Amino acid sequence: MQVRHILQGKGRDVVTIASTATVCDAAKLLTARKIGALCVKDRNGTLSGIISERDLVRAIAQGGAASFTDPVSAHMTPAPETCVESDTVESVMEVMTRGRFRHVPVLDHSGLCGMVSIGDVVKTRIAETVNEAAALREYITAAV
Repeated sequence: MQVRHILQGKGRDVVTIASTATVCDAAKLLTARKIGALCVKDRNGTLSGIISERDLVRAIAQGGAASFTDPVSAHMTPAPETCVESDTVESVMEVMTRGRFRHVPVLDHSGLCGMVSIGDVVKTRIAETVNEAAALREYITAAV
């Protein structure tokens, strides 16, 4: 299974925020969209980072309420790990596990084309496992 299969199922909508937006703007957008991370774009519209709920918690822990007016660029993860549509779900899962993060932006020849979360990866792996088990049961039943 490849990343493209996840995107076909969930869609390619990517919620982004400008690097100059405030931490408060990011928190409001995450809440409104009920998501865990935003891709951060620079002035040229290029992916420059990712800001997650964890980043917001760290910002508040370090700077208190004053951090709400900080720019997203001050608390984002710069140059995040990315993947492409042809990457396998297993390889993306490995990258997420090794890096201890839960969201990976997906890039294609024109730039940002999707976002994959650990929830998407787990859901896909469970579906694969269920299908494999069903196929094995069917094979065994047919052989008997």
